[in-house]
Amino acid sequence: MADIGDTILQLEAAIVKALKNTYDPEIPVNIYDLGLIYNIDIDDRKNAIVTMTLTAPNCPVADKLLMEIKNKINAIEGINETTVKLVFDPPWNQSMMSEEALLELGML
Repeated sequence: MADIGDTILQLEAAIVKALKNTYDPEIPVNIYDLGLIYNIDIDDRKNAIVTMTLTAPNCPVADKLLMEIKNKINAIEGINETTVKLVFDPPWNQSMMSEEALLELGML
């Protein structure tokens, strides 16, 4: 039987996979590679807490995007409950994008 540490790592990997299948509505790159995800934490009760930002504070689809993220993570077997914390400090900038995202957007 896997210990809690292994289980947490497996859940984190599943969350990253779900986030890599979630796209910013204005930029054709997933939110993980865009650098919008600041932290993923899973507590001992298997509750997920995702701290993230947006490319712009006035994003018109912010509520829809946050709900999509929460629903995708809640659908992962083993996750109890998900909280998505939206922060704007530090503010997002292009330097937070992965090399993969920069390549996708022709910026590298």
